[in-house]
Amino acid sequence: MGIDSNIPQIATLRKAIEGSISFPLSVHGDFLKLSLLIGQKIGEHISESTLERVWGYSTRHYDTVSVRTLNVLCRFIGKGSWKEFSDELKGVLTGDSELFASTAVFSSDLNVGARLKLGWLPDRICIIRYLGDNRFIAEETLNATIQPGDTFSCMQFQKGLSVCMDNFIRACDASAAAGASSHESLRYIVGQHSGLTLLEVL
Repeated sequence: MGIDSNIPQIATLRKAIEGSISFPLSVHGDFLKLSLLIGQKIGEHISESTLERVWGYSTRHYDTVSVRTLNVLCRFIGKGSWKEFSDELKGVLTGDSELFASTAVFSSDLNVGARLKLGWLPDRICIIRYLGDNRFIAEETLNATIQPGDTFSCMQFQKGLSVCMDNFIRACDASAAAGASSHESLRYIVGQHSGLTLLEVL
């Protein structure tokens, strides 16, 4: 049985794992290192390719994660199982669900033309506009590598978590890519260490 990999609980689990290790998860070798670390710590195996699926780094764009994989990841951070982790998280959020919902935005809930304001450390600000089909365009930026006119795909934004901008295309490259049969697919990660510090629907 697979569980939707885009739900907030799995995003929270990823964040907990990232906080428990001393290296970033940004290239294939990092996931291989994490796979070895899991085996050393709890004696269970998860391949680096499976870990890449959980973090959305797989080029096959899997949308689900197996319960077995989630159970192992939870045991790695000291939880008995995925159910225990989910129930504990649910308990923490009981009575605070409105606040939790207000800090997460899903592209499926947005109307075309909706605008979001994102912020991350140390002083990055970006205003983006929804184009539809999980795709966004940057309209205004401050102190950020992403520039106005850059476009990307993203299914959700959550305050406190990093954002993976898939199929990232720079505005300066868009005209060059026009007419070409294909172009390199890039990924831009925002707030990799501290997550979003600002998330507003304008």
